[in-house]
Amino acid sequence: MGPGGLRGAIAGEAARLMYEEGVKQYFTAKRLAAKRLFGRVGGRRLRYRPQDLPSNGEIRDALLVLADYAEGAGRTRRLFAMRVVALRAMRALAGFEPRLIGSVSTGHIRRGSDVDLHVFTDDEDALLDHLKALAWRWETERVTILKGGEIREFLHVHVRDVFELELTVYERRELRFRPRSSTDGKPIVRVKTAALEALIAAEHAAAWARHLADGTLPELHDDEDDEGMRDLSQWDGLLVLDDEDDDPELAPTPDELIGDDGAYDPLPGFEEA
Repeated sequence: MGPGGLRGAIAGEAARLMYEEGVKQYFTAKRLAAKRLFGRVGGRRLRYRPQDLPSNGEIRDALLVLADYAEGAGRTRRLFAMRVVALRAMRALAGFEPRLIGSVSTGHIRRGSDVDLHVFTDDEDALLDHLKALAWRWETERVTILKGGEIREFLHVHVRDVFELELTVYERRELRFRPRSSTDGKPIVRVKTAALEALIAAEHAAAWARHLADGTLPELHDDEDDEGMRDLSQWDGLLVLDDEDDDPELAPTPDELIGDDGAYDPLPGFEEA
């Protein structure tokens, strides 16, 4: 099976599914990847063992390798622009104690990444009224997860900007606590506004100086990624996915649907403590 064995092959295919085909969640990506790699022999599906499936961290690492290979230097320009957009949004949301999490803070962005912010308020309506006053365009959704042994519901606000912003709304008391990463189990790092500005100044000094002088950002075209993309055919699955998506081997468990490996992952594959 080559370096990494079966787990490595499944992690690579799961990463490709998330990167190329828009699969959002680890449990979906790893099971679809296993299905593609195993396929059928003599009309029967070969089974895999739970220990054959890679961890979320292994898929994250494969995603980073894939993004580096595919996107090259364009990621640096995009990262700077995303961090400036995040900083601007955090300043506008100062009354709600915004914190930046995920790939924009760690630098592990890839094509399709968004800006993930945690905001804190005991009055969701006050936040939405503030967004209206800012004339932002946004949509809301409520996400149910298993947290601390109980099922909880969180409001997510998706804001349309140069890059999409996703605001996850917490009660103010939860500023004292941090959710854990689904890739390594460590508390997620939440970056404050001042810390983000310092990070930008340290890691993007020349671009930041230009931005402060004239307010410009790197020119980012809609087709920029496609122009600079390398051939990813070597990442294709070994077998074609069939139509039997109801295979019980692929069905997520209840814990996966609402737990740390499920829909709550703030940035599948890229968050890092």
